[in-house]
Amino acid sequence: MKKLIYITLFTLPLCVMAQKIDRTKAPAPGKAPLIQVADPVKFTLANGLQVFVVKNTKLPRVSATLALDIDGIQEGEKAGFADLAGQLLKRGTEKKSKAELDEAVEYLGGSLSTSSRYASVSSLKNNFPKLMELLSEVILHPALANEELEKLRTQTISGIEASKDEPDAIASNVVNKLVYGANHAYGEITTVKTVSAVKLEDVKNFVKTYWIPNNAYLIFVGDIEPATAKALAEKNFNTWAKGNYTRPNYEKPALPATSYIAIVDRPSSVQSLVSVASTVNLTKGAPNDIPSIVMNNILGGGSSGRLFLNLREKHGFTYGAYSSIKPDYQIGFFKAESSVRNEKTDSAIQEIFNELNSIRNTKVGDTELSQIKNYLAGGFARSLEDPATIANFALSIAVNHLPADYYQKYLTNLAAVNASKVQDVANVLLNPNKMHIVIVGNAKQIAKGLEKYGPIKYFDIEGNELAPPVEVKADASLTPASLMGKVISAIGSKEALAAVTDVQLKGTASLMGQTLNMEQTIIVPGNSVTTMSMGAMTIMRQAVVDGKYSVNQQGQEAPITEDVKEGLDESANIAPEQLYLTKGYQLKIVGAEKINNKDAIDVEVTTPSGKVSHRYYDATTYLLVKTSKSEEVPGRGTVTQQHFFNAYQQVNGIQLASDELIDMGQLKITVKYSSIKVNQGLKTSDLK
Repeated sequence: MKKLIYITLFTLPLCVMAQKIDRTKAPAPGKAPLIQVADPVKFTLANGLQVFVVKNTKLPRVSATLALDIDGIQEGEKAGFADLAGQLLKRGTEKKSKAELDEAVEYLGGSLSTSSRYASVSSLKNNFPKLMELLSEVILHPALANEELEKLRTQTISGIEASKDEPDAIASNVVNKLVYGANHAYGEITTVKTVSAVKLEDVKNFVKTYWIPNNAYLIFVGDIEPATAKALAEKNFNTWAKGNYTRPNYEKPALPATSYIAIVDRPSSVQSLVSVASTVNLTKGAPNDIPSIVMNNILGGGSSGRLFLNLREKHGFTYGAYSSIKPDYQIGFFKAESSVRNEKTDSAIQEIFNELNSIRNTKVGDTELSQIKNYLAGGFARSLEDPATIANFALSIAVNHLPADYYQKYLTNLAAVNASKVQDVANVLLNPNKMHIVIVGNAKQIAKGLEKYGPIKYFDIEGNELAPPVEVKADASLTPASLMGKVISAIGSKEALAAVTDVQLKGTASLMGQTLNMEQTIIVPGNSVTTMSMGAMTIMRQAVVDGKYSVNQQGQEAPITEDVKEGLDESANIAPEQLYLTKGYQLKIVGAEKINNKDAIDVEVTTPSGKVSHRYYDATTYLLVKTSKSEEVPGRGTVTQQHFFNAYQQVNGIQLASDELIDMGQLKITVKYSSIKVNQGLKTSDLK
C-alpha cells in the first residue's frame, strides 16, 4: 500500500504540470552543450616531429599522414616547383624505381600519396608497419630523379594548356592575382613559362628546406595502439634530420581604392563567370571567426543561401550562386561567384551587390538565423562520427594556435551568434565599394553598361592588364551575297569544286578523357555520313543518303525534324554557302569579332524552317572559323553549341579544316583529322 501511494503522489505533480503546458508554442531551445571532443594521444620525437594518435577499432585499417606547417611559398619566376616536388616524392626512392615502389604499395593492398605539403599512407592493420617503412623511404630517401621530373613537367604543361580554355581555371588564376597581387605567394600563377624554368635543384632545395620534422605533424588514425604508433614513428622517422624554417609574414594586400570590373575576354563564352572578391582581415579563432561562418552561410553557403535563392530561384539567371569566406594566418579571403547567361551579366552583378548590401544594412530574421545555426550545428555533430575529425581538430589547433578548447566550445560559441553579430561581421569584413569584380566572358556581349560598377579594365588569362579591345567592324561594302561568293571562292575555285566527286576525312575525337574514331564521308551531290566510334561500337552516326535521313546516338534513333534535315543537307556539301544562295536561306551580316586574335565576320543565318545560327568567316581569308547555335532545352535553359574550325589543308584544290573543336559548355570534343582524301571514286553504296 505504501508503494502505491508513493507512485500516486509522485505522478500527481506531473499531471498538474502537463495541464499547464502550452503546446501551441515550441519549447525554448536549451543551452548549447560543451562538446566532449576526444583528445588524441600526443607525443614529440627528439627531432621535433609532433605525433597525434586517434585510435578507432571500427575497421581493421590504419592511416598515417605527414602534414607540414607552412604557409604559401613564394616561387616567383619558377612558380610550380613546390607542386612538382610534392608529386616527385612518390616517383621512386634511392632504392626503388617508381614501378617498384608502386608495386610494393599495391602488394600491401594500400595507398600512398604525396603533395607539396602532405604525404599519407593507408592499409589494413596487418600490412601497415611495412607501408610505414615505404612512407619513411619516400620522405627520407626520395630519388628526385630528373627523368621523372621531366615526365611530370610534360604532364603539368599539358594540364596548363588544357586549362587555358576553362573559365573556372581562368577565373581562379585571375582572381587570385588581382586580389593578392602578383608579388604575394597567394597571387602567383603557375604558367608554362614558370614550369619550364624549374630545375631539379629547385625541387631538391624545396624538399631540403620544407620537409623537416620540426615543422611537421604525423597523424595516425585507425585500429592502432598509441604505443604501437609511437614505436613505428620512432623506428621510421627518428633519423629524420632537423632543419630551419621560419614562417614568413607577407605584406597584407590592400583593398582596391574602389570597386572595378576586370574582364577576361573569352569570345566563345555563352555564359559569364562572375566573381566578386576581396581580402578580409580574418584568422582562425579570431572573435569574428564563427560569426563569419554564419554570415557567409546565410549569404551564399548553399542552395538555401540568399545568392542562390535570388539569382537562381527568383530570377533564373543561373544554375547556382555561392559565396565562401576563408580565414588565414596571412590574410583571409572572400568570394561570391556565379555563372550566368551573357545577357544577364549586368543584372547578376547588381543582385550580388544587392545581397551584399542587404546583409550589411539589415539584421537577419530569427527564423533564417536559427535555420543556418541548426544546419551548422548538425554538420559539426555529424563530423564527430569520423575519427579523422578528431585528428583534424588537433592539427587545426596546433597550426592555427587555437585555444585547446576551441572545438569543445564550438557549439556554445555558435549558439551565441545573434543577428547583431552577423550584421557587424558583414560590415567589418565586406566592403561592396572595394571589390574586385572579375568576369570571364564575351566582352563584346557583356561590357556595355558595366561601368556603373566602377572602371572597366581588361586582362589576359594570366591576369596581365591589356589595352581595351578595339571594336571590330565588318567591311561596310560587303553584302551577304558578295561575302558568300568570297567564301565559296576561298574554299576552292569554281573548277576545283565542280571536279569534286567525294571527300573522306578520318581521324580522332577526344572527349572526357576518351579517344574515339571520327570519320566523315561526302559523296556529291548531297550524300554524307558522319560516324564516331570506339572500336566496333558506333557511338554516333548521322547520315543523308539518297534522300533518306537518319541520326543515331548510342543505338537510339533521333526524330528527324525539318531543321535536322537542313543540318544534314549542309553537312553533305563541301561549300554549304552554295545552299544559302539558292535554297531560301536568309543571310544578314550582323558585325564582327575577334576569334583566335583574328577579325571574323559574323553572319546570321536563318534556315527555311526558321532556325537561326551564326557563322563567322575570317575577314582576310574568308574561310569559316566558327559556327554558333543556341537552343532552348527543357530543364537546362538556353544551350549554345559552338564549332571551331582550324588548320585548313588544301587537297585537290579545295580547303578543308583538319582540326575542329565542338564546344557545348561543360562538354568539349576535339577532332583531329589525320587523313583527308578527295576523289577516291566512292559511291553511295559505300555509305550504306
